[in-house]
Amino acid sequence: AGQLLESGGGSVQAGGSLRLSCSVSGSVIRRHCVGWFRQIPGQEREGIETAIATQTPGNGSRFYDDAVKGRFTISQDESKNVQYLQMDNLTPEDTGRYYCAIQTREWSACGLARYHYNTWGQGTQVTVST
Repeated sequence: AGQLLESGGGSVQAGGSLRLSCSVSGSVIRRHCVGWFRQIPGQEREGIETAIATQTPGNGSRFYDDAVKGRFTISQDESKNVQYLQMDNLTPEDTGRYYCAIQTREWSACGLARYHYNTWGQGTQVTVST
């Protein structure tokens, strides 16, 4: 349950936009806590403590880290079982590898803290240049 495949990364100039996709298989996305993490250059993935965005199961409440609030938008297409991360007004500080993560237990508590998630995808690279 809860296999994840990210896509949509790439290179963009500052001020540009990208939309990341996280395709979820083996789980019904609306029943799970699904979020996005960012690994900045030089950081170990194991050292990432909080997500930058997440959507809760059920009512679909959305939470964002202050670093991306107002610029990034998380959404889901339940018919496709896909979660999206729309990233606007990108800056070089947004450069990193972006991971989708899920809590495979249904209807769990959800938030930005890493402990809410137990399965990660392989990530997709985002590079923002000046």
